[in-house]
Amino acid sequence: MLHNPAAAAAAMEEQLRQQQLRVLLNASSRPSPSSSSSIWPSNSSASEPVTAAAAAGGGEAAGGGGGAVSPWDIALCATGTAVACENALVLAVLFYTPSLRAPMFLLIGSLALADLLAGLGLVVNFTVQYLLQPPNAAVALSAAGLLLTAFSASVCSLLAITIDRYLSLYNALTYHTERTLSFTCAMLLLMWLLCLGVGLLPLLGWNCLRDQATCSVLRPVTKDNAAVLAVTFLLLFALMLQLYLQICRIAFRHAQQIAVQHQFIATAQATSTRKGLSTLSFILGTFALCWIPFAIYSLVADSSYPAVYTYSLALPAACNSLINPVIYAFRNPDIQKSLWLACCGCIPSTFSSRPRTSSDV
Repeated sequence: MLHNPAAAAAAMEEQLRQQQLRVLLNASSRPSPSSSSSIWPSNSSASEPVTAAAAAGGGEAAGGGGGAVSPWDIALCATGTAVACENALVLAVLFYTPSLRAPMFLLIGSLALADLLAGLGLVVNFTVQYLLQPPNAAVALSAAGLLLTAFSASVCSLLAITIDRYLSLYNALTYHTERTLSFTCAMLLLMWLLCLGVGLLPLLGWNCLRDQATCSVLRPVTKDNAAVLAVTFLLLFALMLQLYLQICRIAFRHAQQIAVQHQFIATAQATSTRKGLSTLSFILGTFALCWIPFAIYSLVADSSYPAVYTYSLALPAACNSLINPVIYAFRNPDIQKSLWLACCGCIPSTFSSRPRTSSDV
């Protein structure tokens, strides 16, 4: 053999090096399934062993690799199913009852539609995470966009209902002429277009698939985008709190005026006002407990935090969509009447159809 053995060995070593480099380049040019398969956090990170992360409740690596399903993801999927069914019932009652066409019921319908989409988004996210093989980045980004659109619309619908309640008290004489059906539809359309724009951001490139270091606790949303969403949510909550304080002030003033005009000790009116305050406290307290911890955590945390923290705060936020129909729909006497007629074809004799007054809040 005329070849130099040392030169042959060096050439072979150089060839192996080039093959390894090509493999690395091909691997880095494809987004990994675990980084793009879900808006929820991955259950494995560079700083944690896989077993510890799986115990913490992550599901992407387990789902993608055929392992056990995370109990946190099961809980979110079950919550989403319950949310979708409950809000579908609200939408069915509003749709099949011709008398429920006032602007107030349009706002309740918008909230129910947003929560219905949020529940479906949780189910779709579970399906994409565990059942879609092989993982598809576009489908995962679409599922993330659906969740962002739905929860944004849910929060905005709650704000719209708060504004509507405030205007019904502040402009009680002109409210019904100013808040027409067409005006409410136009405002809701603009709100939904804005929320849809927020949901499209991950698909338009505002995601962290190319740079995992920029991921927030909710992949594929970046840390900067998550911070903007969290700050926006806190500002909206502050606005809702201010509006409800104004509602309480106006309700107290109306109750005192009614008591003076009728010249009697307004025991019943005071009881009604106290009930309204209890309702407001329950509404704001529930909303704050469900969403504020998650918003603050999204503001300060990133993808390096344990997944169990994200899941334990995201689940109450999802449960808020389960509570909304109880607070805003099923307590309404007109919706209750429609439910009784739809379920048993009659209205119970104990059913009270007393019209709501301004002091009822």
